[in-house]
Amino acid sequence: MATPTTYGLEEFVADMQELVRSRPDQGTLFDRGSPYLDRLIRNPNAIPEEFRHPSGRGRRPNHGSWALHRSDGLFVSSVVWGPGDGIDPHDHQTWGMIGIFQNAIQETRYRRTDRRDREGYAVLEKDRAMLMKPGEISLLVPGEDEIHRMDNFSDRPAVEIHVYGKDLVGLPRHMYDPANSAMKGFKSDKFDNC
Repeated sequence: MATPTTYGLEEFVADMQELVRSRPDQGTLFDRGSPYLDRLIRNPNAIPEEFRHPSGRGRRPNHGSWALHRSDGLFVSSVVWGPGDGIDPHDHQTWGMIGIFQNAIQETRYRRTDRRDREGYAVLEKDRAMLMKPGEISLLVPGEDEIHRMDNFSDRPAVEIHVYGKDLVGLPRHMYDPANSAMKGFKSDKFDNC
């Protein structure tokens, strides 16, 4: 059965807000929220064209981070990885769903294996690597399965829709250096459109 292409960002946000307000457990959130995200990313017109390109400016001109919705318990953004763009292993400190909207992205997941009792120290073990293609969804479970690296090895921008339980701006998170068993704190300070 073909999925209608009329399901857009407004409907997705309304469905997700209703779901988040019901305060579901993690499994129920993903079970009910993933089909909403699936419907959204299968609509080629769901995201305005201006949010499907790298910003072309700033310290990462080959990258684009576009806030699409902010409300209590729900943050939605379009993330664009230009050719050769990527980010080192990092965590999110909130639940997340990432839907691949356009092109493909290499996602490498890591499992933290240290006791988490030393400041600035973290031992990561590579868990799996997947080439995520349009229509596929990646789920992030805080503290359990959320550390990943993203790489666009293609010659075209890859576009993802990110859905989180918290606004990432100002949220304390961590970047990891697996080769040196190191980690450091960081916070996203803004998005390209706000």
